Amino acid sequence: MNKKLMTMIIGLALCTGIMGCTKKSDATTSYSTIISNITMSSGEKEVVGEANTFIELADTITVNGSGASVDKNKVTITSGGTYSVKGSLTDGQIIVNAGDKDKVYIILNGVNIACSNNSPIYVMNSDKTIISLADNTKNYVKDGKSYVLQDASADEPNAAIFSKDDLTFTGKGSLTVNANYKNGIRSKDDLKIEGGTINITSKADGIRGKDSVVITDGNIKVNSGEDGIKSDNAEELEKGYVLIEAGILNITAVQDGIQGETNTLVKNGNITINSGGGSKNAVVKKGEQFGGMMGERPDFGAKPGATDEATIAVSKADTKPTTETVEDAESNESTSAKAIKAGINIVIENGSFTIDSSEDAMHSNNNLVINNGNFDISSGDDGIHADSTLIINKGTINIKKSYEGIESETITINDGNINVLANDDGLNAAGGNDSSGMDGNSAKSDHSKTEGAPGSSSGNGIININGGYINVNAAGDGIDSNGSIYMKNGTVIVNGPTNNGNGSLDYDRKFEVTGGILVSAGSLGMAQAPSSTSTQNCVKVNLSSQSANTLVRIEGETGDNIITFAPSKQYASVVVSSPKFKTGSTYKVYIGGSSTGTPTNGLYSNGIYTKGTEVGSFTISSTVSEVTQEGVTIKNMGRGQGGPGGHGGQRGKGAPDGMEPPQK
Repeated sequence: MNKKLMTMIIGLALCTGIMGCTKKSDATTSYSTIISNITMSSGEKEVVGEANTFIELADTITVNGSGASVDKNKVTITSGGTYSVKGSLTDGQIIVNAGDKDKVYIILNGVNIACSNNSPIYVMNSDKTIISLADNTKNYVKDGKSYVLQDASADEPNAAIFSKDDLTFTGKGSLTVNANYKNGIRSKDDLKIEGGTINITSKADGIRGKDSVVITDGNIKVNSGEDGIKSDNAEELEKGYVLIEAGILNITAVQDGIQGETNTLVKNGNITINSGGGSKNAVVKKGEQFGGMMGERPDFGAKPGATDEATIAVSKADTKPTTETVEDAESNESTSAKAIKAGINIVIENGSFTIDSSEDAMHSNNNLVINNGNFDISSGDDGIHADSTLIINKGTINIKKSYEGIESETITINDGNINVLANDDGLNAAGGNDSSGMDGNSAKSDHSKTEGAPGSSSGNGIININGGYINVNAAGDGIDSNGSIYMKNGTVIVNGPTNNGNGSLDYDRKFEVTGGILVSAGSLGMAQAPSSTSTQNCVKVNLSSQSANTLVRIEGETGDNIITFAPSKQYASVVVSSPKFKTGSTYKVYIGGSSTGTPTNGLYSNGIYTKGTEVGSFTISSTVSEVTQEGVTIKNMGRGQGGPGGHGGQRGKGAPDGMEPPQK
């Protein structure tokens, strides 16, 4: 759609109820706030009665009953009623041209309708037309590559099945649509699918409704040259939506898989989408970078003991474009290839999703909420992206491949099992539209500034981690906010970058930890610990370069395990926050050794630890402690060594305070 028009619509939506005038960076924006003003309805299920008129298609068409007339190879239905149609037309049409208040039911009872120069089924006028696929029947509709239109400037009709009014599909039979001209099925009003097995191959869009597309059931397969499923009313905020309540959807689209011009809501269903040729087909643009460092490719080693697909190594040749000029971005706007997309809100209530997209797997220009569901995502760009607010309340999310994993100005994770594999940042709180594709980094990727320094800038990004299990493997920053991070509960494991231009944790304002378990490993150059305003104790361990899978162990005075962790990549910094850390107690840090315990994403539970090399000890006297391995010196690339408030602990043996020569 027109870019300026969409911008105007979103701006209006923010102050007319869609968001209740909630500020974009307001961390309190909730699911109830977002969903309460989204008006969507699937309506009542259609009930199709017995036919009163019977139409048999053949070289000579016969009509038994009233309400339909025949002119050579065309059947025209002129009044409301129920019409049973069977037989074949090698080059003809079924046309509905009834009254404004007429409800027309068409039972396809085994038809094969082809038309070489127009829509085989063309609803010119009615109140609503319902196409029922009779049980145990196979029905076929096919058009030609060009249409002869009364008004070519209007480009109507432009689909194998085209309706100017509401159109509904129901029944338990099958329908195969071969659209050689443009669209498969299109309605200029509401389009609804209640059942049936529907297979569509189209040159342009597969299924398109102007005011809405609603799917309540059915087995639907779309292979489209443009968008798979689309609702495109950009003028009315309460319309232009896609609602999926159930069904099996398998979409292969050259452009977007599912697009709601305003809102996209999925309540349930089994959905498979391949958009833009899949993640392997991400467009490589000039200035390509890897993990925020020019020329350095990310290392995606598998985690020992990993049990989910998000930890499987991906090819180092799989990369994401990172630099795109404004001109490039605007030229690509009309050829967006995202899997699930909305102009205002995406809400996922439940369902199963398998997505392989060349661009974002899920993208909202405003808000995105996941309440539950199972997600298997491979993306050539962001895995999950919202310009404003992104909320995850529950679900199993495996982002197996992405440039940036999860991105929004405000990210709130309340629960769920989340695994992210990213070529750049894992979780990124950066505002505005998909910043990752514009300058090679995220919108807040200025790693040169030091918090509090003159001229330093901080954004409004917020990451709230209130619960759940989050496992991040990132070549760029693991968890990155251009504002603040708040962790209240849950488990967070980060395998971060190997280059010193990124950090496993990266924030501009503060990172407050009040609960949960945080284990973060990565490079040392940009390493940050949580802020001293945290109420739960943490430690930042500075090490010489350690090989992937080398254990790091922190234990109490009696040998009790705080963490035993095997980072999946080379590392030199480990940050741990745990409720087991007690003020006044002393802890020891070991590198190497072995454990008989069971690892999950590198974090061991139970088992017996065979000691490696002790690198230091610390006694907790403040929220943030620090241990530096003997012989290791630190040159922090623009941030305080522990981040804001990061100097609250002790150094390990043999490392004098204040030493800042280059890292060993």
